[in-house]
Amino acid sequence: MANGNRRKISDYFTLRRRSSLPIWADIAWRVAFVLGLIGMAVSVHYFDRNGLQDSYDGDVSFLDVVYFTMISITTTGYGDIAPVTERARMFDALVVTPIRIFVVLIFVGTAYNFVFKRTWDNWRMKLIQSNLHDHIVIAGFGTSGSEAVQELLARGTKPEEIVVIDTSDDALSLAEKLGCAVINGDATRDNALMNVKISRARSLIVSAGRDDTSILIVLTARHLAYHLPISVSIKAADNELLARQAGATTVINPVSFAGLLLAGSCEGAKISDYLSDLASATGRVKLVQRAVTEGEVGMAMSEVVGSGLGVRIYRGDTVIGFWEAEAKMLEAGDIIVEIIPGNGAEGRTPESA
Repeated sequence: MANGNRRKISDYFTLRRRSSLPIWADIAWRVAFVLGLIGMAVSVHYFDRNGLQDSYDGDVSFLDVVYFTMISITTTGYGDIAPVTERARMFDALVVTPIRIFVVLIFVGTAYNFVFKRTWDNWRMKLIQSNLHDHIVIAGFGTSGSEAVQELLARGTKPEEIVVIDTSDDALSLAEKLGCAVINGDATRDNALMNVKISRARSLIVSAGRDDTSILIVLTARHLAYHLPISVSIKAADNELLARQAGATTVINPVSFAGLLLAGSCEGAKISDYLSDLASATGRVKLVQRAVTEGEVGMAMSEVVGSGLGVRIYRGDTVIGFWEAEAKMLEAGDIIVEIIPGNGAEGRTPESA
């Protein structure tokens, strides 16, 4: 987040499940339920009208029954018509009174859902958007997306700094349990990404489950946030170039990576074990990247990495290995990739040594 005194996203944003019924049907069934309750009360009062007494003319007609039922349900009654038998009084006490409560709750609930709740949600969305700064957006909370969130949390990212976009309520429910802010929406649409303030995000991780959808999300995000770092998971090797052309900063092919691990295991089981260790925040070692500082310019990479091990330099579009001559003199703007002790370094075991 931009500063420490801002409230957390999760303080305001909770998962909302949309009704499967259209608005008109939702209102219609509520009205029908209320009319059904009133109709039942009118029927019982009419068939037991001998238990009612009209102080006006002494005769209890059908209209008198309708009148008495309505004022009994909506008010406390005026006393001009009153139940005089025990059966009529018990019916009013045990049936009409609960009906009165149900009707009031239904009317209040309808007003809340269609008036107050919409106003509240609109206000809350604007409040959330005003606090979205330097956050990470996850587009797609399937297997890869959920693993990415778990890894981010393990690396120390605060859950309130993660916003998950998905169209599955079940997936969003899982993300919310982790403390993430969630929104039900289609990340291929400008409006969905604008709602999570993609232009102010730290980075975007795309894992939609389909290459075509993932690439479309990248295209949408790139035209909304030109400088945003975008990482995307692509299954087919043929689509990797398309993802880069769409604007992805990093393209990950889980199938290819799994193949690398499998091939490495043929040369030795410890090779794939070490590669997995590097990729995980809970391993004994991990890869990090950082920019060269002003004081390190002109020095060799081996002199500045401290307790870590420098393995690569990125100088613009040029990749420099630790063994190359260019690595002996760092330049301003260089990016160093280092291997440093991971979170699991203290828990050393014979197997992990």
